Amino acid sequence: MCSAAVTAAAMLIALTSTPFDLAANAEPDLLPFPTGSSAGAAAPDGSAIVATRVIDERHLQLTVHSAAMNLDFPVDVQGAADTSVPRPVLYMLSGGSGGKGAASWDQRTNAFDFLADKNVNVVQPIGGAASYYTDWRHPDPRLGVMKWTTYLTEELPPLIDAALGANGVNGLVGVSMSGTSVLQLPIVKPGLYRAVAAYSGCARIADPVGEAFVRITVAFGGGDAINMYGPSGDPQWAANDPYLHAEGLRGLDLYLSSGNGMPGPHDKVLDQHFAGAGDNLANQILVGGLLEAATDQCTRSMRDRLAELDIPATVKLHPYGTHSWGYWDDELPASWPVLAHGLGL
Repeated sequence: MCSAAVTAAAMLIALTSTPFDLAANAEPDLLPFPTGSSAGAAAPDGSAIVATRVIDERHLQLTVHSAAMNLDFPVDVQGAADTSVPRPVLYMLSGGSGGKGAASWDQRTNAFDFLADKNVNVVQPIGGAASYYTDWRHPDPRLGVMKWTTYLTEELPPLIDAALGANGVNGLVGVSMSGTSVLQLPIVKPGLYRAVAAYSGCARIADPVGEAFVRITVAFGGGDAINMYGPSGDPQWAANDPYLHAEGLRGLDLYLSSGNGMPGPHDKVLDQHFAGAGDNLANQILVGGLLEAATDQCTRSMRDRLAELDIPATVKLHPYGTHSWGYWDDELPASWPVLAHGLGL
């Protein structure tokens, strides 16, 4: 490892409030991410990287304090293949579980392996179950304070850029719940994200069908969407609807996709992405089929809206596929040319 890399890694240790917890097989001369000169420094708003755990020479887990939510959250990081110059960042958001447990990119897909030879830093924020990664109007009795738009647009990106020595170019990937969020966030913070891929999401949340989809997702996670955007008809639903504000997506590299709810190649017990028993497979086919049929209509609607506004987008509508990880794993390589172009790769 070059001396500059060792120096920068040492600075990362010094500037975090908790020292590196080296993995058992990690040697000090294998500390990753050599380019961040201000890594771990607290932001003026009080958000900060408060701990860093090295997994190996390419992977680490940060603990990030959100001042807006006054909570600490894990963030999984895979460094770019080549860190000799600053690289972009691809943020990968999970679905309704917020990436906790098995329902996450690293646990259910080959995403990190696919991206391992790419010159992009991969960041998987953990947390935000049932939150839609948005700022809620009121604290929720079950879910607490939700300020995820603030976290993902104001707090986390500057800390990540400093820690990884990134070049300020960012992309977003989202599935299911976060398939909505990744279309909202670039509208809220123009210029922060340049490439977006949304798999099986529903942009039209102010529409009765879209709103019902949101409410079901939030309720399944134990929350009440009234605390997010208010009762039906409240102006906040329209204010946060990417379909209604699609003009804000102009200039981005966009990829949208959905299945149609019919069983496909990943709807079988022996599929590598499947983690349950036979009764869960039935749930994937029945419930996952209904959910994907709904997101299919959402994706078609958003496709038409973008075409109406003459906003270029790559849209893939598949003749099969349930609402499940196997299909989203397929979509990452399929969408990579669009993401790579937006990221400048």
